[in-house]
Amino acid sequence: MGPSSLLFLYLIFFHGFSPLVESSYLDYADALSKSILFFEGQRSGFLPQDQRIGWRGNSGLSDGWMYNTDLTGGYYDAGDNVKFGFPMAFTTTMLAWSVIEFGDLMPPNELRNALVAIRWATDYLLKTVSQTNRIFVQVGDPNIDHSCWERPEDMDTARSVYAVDAPNPASDVAGETAAALAASSMAFRSVDPGYADTLLGNAVQVFQFADNFRGAYSDNAHIRDGACPFYCDFSGYQDELLWGAAWLRRASQDNSYLSYLENNGKTLGADDNINEFGWDNKHAGLNILVSKEVLDGNMYTLESYKASADSFMCTLIPDSSSSHIEYTPGGLIYKPGGSNLQHATTISFILLVYAKYLDRTSQTVNCGNEFVSPVLLRTQAKKQVDYILGENPMGLSYMVGYSNYFPQRIHHRGSSLPSVKDHPEFIACKDGSIYFNSTNPNPNVLVGAIVGGPGEDDVYGDDRADFRKSEPTTYINAPFVGALAYFAAHPNPS
Repeated sequence: MGPSSLLFLYLIFFHGFSPLVESSYLDYADALSKSILFFEGQRSGFLPQDQRIGWRGNSGLSDGWMYNTDLTGGYYDAGDNVKFGFPMAFTTTMLAWSVIEFGDLMPPNELRNALVAIRWATDYLLKTVSQTNRIFVQVGDPNIDHSCWERPEDMDTARSVYAVDAPNPASDVAGETAAALAASSMAFRSVDPGYADTLLGNAVQVFQFADNFRGAYSDNAHIRDGACPFYCDFSGYQDELLWGAAWLRRASQDNSYLSYLENNGKTLGADDNINEFGWDNKHAGLNILVSKEVLDGNMYTLESYKASADSFMCTLIPDSSSSHIEYTPGGLIYKPGGSNLQHATTISFILLVYAKYLDRTSQTVNCGNEFVSPVLLRTQAKKQVDYILGENPMGLSYMVGYSNYFPQRIHHRGSSLPSVKDHPEFIACKDGSIYFNSTNPNPNVLVGAIVGGPGEDDVYGDDRADFRKSEPTTYINAPFVGALAYFAAHPNPS
């Protein structure tokens, strides 16, 4: 019996799903709906009557009391009960960008749901920047929180509030928050112009804070112990300044932000680390975003951003002479470090966005040994999307609740513990350990959650303790919303 046969038996008998099932049909519309629904399972605060994930309840209702301010709402970033501002703001930017580029392709009810998901975040982000020269960057002590396996509704751990006051720097979180609010202002412009104005006005102010007091938020001693090693700024704050300016330029068309991009690109490292895009490193997304001005308006003073965008696209094409992105044997983009699917979803999204920008001006990407068309970029994106939805060596959907075979034991407190509806009695910090250690499937299905994903060998063990593979995050899902919106409308790249 060979290794593949052993893997087949292992998965059937120990994990209850059958691998190697070819998907004859992928329902992108269903996946889109579920990818947005996931965010309701991550909500903190007082839940509305139309809450669709019914096993969740109210949580974090006293958040902010230490500062005598209201910091309720927002999202828990992953499978814990902490609100980290840095990844939450990036999640918001990506949800908004998804709506900006592909919202017109969404069914009206799903566009509404996407806007509701954005607003749950932006309402919270507005609270974090409501005080002059101060930004609240985090609620919850992760070290204490992570020592418990506890439902958010039962939370009795310290809800420590982490704030940065000028002249201390938080250019990364403030820059990303500016990007999130500016992008969201565009998403809301046609449906709620008053709210859009509020978002944009706050984006302008928080960007000034980011730019005036330059430095990384995690360099502040009182922040470092809470943010690190979870969401330290590892790649520097400079990319968030350019990213924030780029979104303010796009949302406001103010020439001062154009000048900022022209004058600060070199000094803030726009040509550095161009092959990354995620909650910490914005370079690849920045270059794609700014390239729109070059392609649409012949803004040649920004040509260096487009050159970097083209270069990144070429690294993703396997037949290109500059290809150097690693793929698993099954074809999934792979980068070491855990939560790998965050790379597949962000890159799929920006492939589709750049293809859209190129299409509008009938352009291609010169990769040296070949010219890469928008169709080829979309084909690369579709391979990643289809892999995540089940067209992979294990025949497993990495989106929970999608298809018949999906992860059953995700690393997520609320999903793995009995719901407050079924078990209203308090479950204390350490009393949840029996559920964490259980081999049973999670009792509450977190529909739409995309887990960290398989290893570089395409194998996924469905192990709750293996958080690098089994934990969902908001920033894995957010760009996937845009990618699914595109493919639900255009299942075949063209």
